[in-house]
Order: sequence, then C-alpha cells, then structure tokens
Amino acid sequence: MPLYPLYALLFADTGLSDAEISALFAIWSVVGVVAEVPTGALADRFSRKASLVAGGILQAAGYALWTATPGFAAFAAGFVLWGIGGTLVSGAVEALLYDGLAAANAAEHFTRLYGQVNAFELIAQVPAALAATVLFSLGGYPIVGWASVGTCLAAAFVASRLPEGPRGLSEKDEPEEERGYFTTLRSGVVEAVTSPAVRSAVIAVALLASLDGIEEYFPLLARDWHVPIDWVPLAVVAIPLVGAVGAALAGRLDRLPAGALSAALLAGVALFGLAGMVAHPAGLAAVALFYALYRAVLVVGNARLQQRIDSRARATITSVAGLGTDLAGLLLFGAWAVAGLPAALLLAVAVAAALPLGLRARDPVAG
Repeated sequence: MPLYPLYALLFADTGLSDAEISALFAIWSVVGVVAEVPTGALADRFSRKASLVAGGILQAAGYALWTATPGFAAFAAGFVLWGIGGTLVSGAVEALLYDGLAAANAAEHFTRLYGQVNAFELIAQVPAALAATVLFSLGGYPIVGWASVGTCLAAAFVASRLPEGPRGLSEKDEPEEERGYFTTLRSGVVEAVTSPAVRSAVIAVALLASLDGIEEYFPLLARDWHVPIDWVPLAVVAIPLVGAVGAALAGRLDRLPAGALSAALLAGVALFGLAGMVAHPAGLAAVALFYALYRAVLVVGNARLQQRIDSRARATITSVAGLGTDLAGLLLFGAWAVAGLPAALLLAVAVAAALPLGLRARDPVAG
C-alpha cells in the first residue's frame, strides 16, 4: 500500500501534534481489540469471502476520508474504518484457505501455501515503498492517497473472485440454518477457551505473533548501530525480504516437533542478541536471519492452530488468537519502553521456551 510508509508524515504535515498522532494510533488499537472476535464470527456465520471484500472496501473508505478531508476528525474516522476492515480480514483469510483446501482433500498443503501468502505480504513492502516515493514526487499526499484507495478496491475485487468451498460439519456443529450469529460467536469463543488442544495453540500463536511488533524498531536499531540515516531504508528493507524466504520455506518445518520449533526460534533470538552486543551495521544480517526463523515458526504455529480447530467457527477462533496478539503486543512495547532490545529479547526467549507447551497437543510428530 503506497500510503503505509507515509501516513504518519501525512498526519504531522497536516499539523497534528505528537499527542494527537498517538491518540489516533490508540483509536486504531482499541477498534482492533473490540472488533476482532465479533467480525471473525461474522465471517463464520455468513461468508469469509464477503468479509475480505468488505474489509478492502472499508479500508478504501478510510483512506478516501484521509485524502479528501485531512484533519484529526477524518483521520480518526478513517482509523475506525481501517480497524474494522482489518479485523474483517483477520481470521477470514486463514479460514477461507484452510477450508478450501480441506474441501479439496488437500489440507496438508496449508502450511506451504499459507507461508507463501505471508511471503508475498512481506515482499509487497518493497514495491509499496517504491510506489510511495514515485507517486509522492508526482503529486504529494493526494495522489498517494487516491492510489491507495484504488489499491484497496482492486484487492476487494480480486477477493470477490475467490472461490469459497463448503465447510466441513463436525459432530458439535448445528445445521447452518439453525446457527445464528451469536450462536456462532459463542461456539467459537467456547472452543477457543475450553478445548485444551485449541486453547494451547491459540495462546502459542498469540504470543508468537505479538513478537512481530519488534519489526517496528528495526529502523531505530539500524540508526543506533551506526547505519547512515540515508541508508537506513535500504538496509532495513532487506530484513522483511529475508523474512519472506523464511515464511516461504515454512512448509519444510511442518512436521518438526514443537521442541524443535522452539530451538529454531531460540537460535534466531541468540543471533539477534549477539548482533545487539556488537552494535555494528553488519549485525543487521543476523537480525534478518532471526526474522526468517521467526516467520517460519510463526507460519507453522498458525498451521497447527488450524489443524486443531474442529468446527465451523474457524475464523472466530483465529480471531481470538488475533485478539490475544493485540493484547500480548502491549507487553512487547512495554518491555522495549522499559529496557529496549534486551528486554524485548528476553520476552522472545520466554515465548520460545513456552512453545513446547503451547503446541504439544496433537503435535504432528509427537502425537
């Protein structure tokens, strides 16, 4: 999305203070927390594909508000729309992909394909940054904003063309015509909380995904490790590209026991820690390796969660994990605020150490 690298600058150049910008981010976060699980239930009760389409349209509407009437009120309303749109997509993507593969008797390919989806999301940061640079030079924020609106609408159109296969009906599910929205919502939350196998995977995925917030600090680390400011964007963009490789190769780790996944993540954290001790520009290569290992483990963790869900409330349960990610992410940001990189890495070590407990149930290898 061309607007991603520039929207914070848009807010500042419109005249917003740091406090107002922080308030906008807070609004965005609160909307995500509140809407995450209810919108997951919408996808389960009605249509995962329709949720993806609606998510793109709402995000486009938010950017249109920002572009047409820039100001605090429009930015706040746009974040509400974007927040709801994001929660409509969260959970629906995994559910649509997994159930589609299951309907084709190909669920065993989920990890590989989901890893490729994650890889493309990371790789897309590069053309987005290039597009932002070119478009801004041609027409400033307005052209970047309207191009982003068009991108969202194009994504919604593509989503509307995706096939949505039938969903498997487990013994615990009621017939579709007897399941109302609140029944769907309740059944998903109950399964996420009361099923030991599902609950452990939900917690593990929530904790794992919360570590992705460390990506926000990569530019600061590059600056602190003596990378010239002009070179920071180029130096940092290589990290998600290497992470994309890790995500794309996650299928090769699919059958590893949870202990091996924990060891892989711990190895990545150790590399990151050594780079932090050296504090040299070359250390960004170690950070990239950490991110590749982390992304691979995260994809496998998400796949293990999908394998454990035994109902039609798949998007709802995945959204419960997303809610946990939002809440656990506050721990990461708090740890960084208190003691910087060492505290964040200590938290990552704790998450890695907990993986064998979180993913032990119905482990593909250990059983």
